[in-house]
Amino acid sequence: MIELTLPTMTCGHCVRTVTNAVHQVDAHAKVDIDLPTHKVRIESAHAPQEFERALIDEGYAPA
Repeated sequence: MIELTLPTMTCGHCVRTVTNAVHQVDAHAKVDIDLPTHKVRIESAHAPQEFERALIDEGYAPA
């Protein structure tokens, strides 16, 4: 389980963008987002760095 905090994720559009970025790395990843706490949990066999890089490219740098 990968858990990241994305301080700039603040709305429904952000949630969709983050989910899409995760699924571009791993289409079968399970994504759980808690918007009020800015947390995203990802279940995947891929390396955390792959998701971090994809999220940074979309403007959501993990804290």
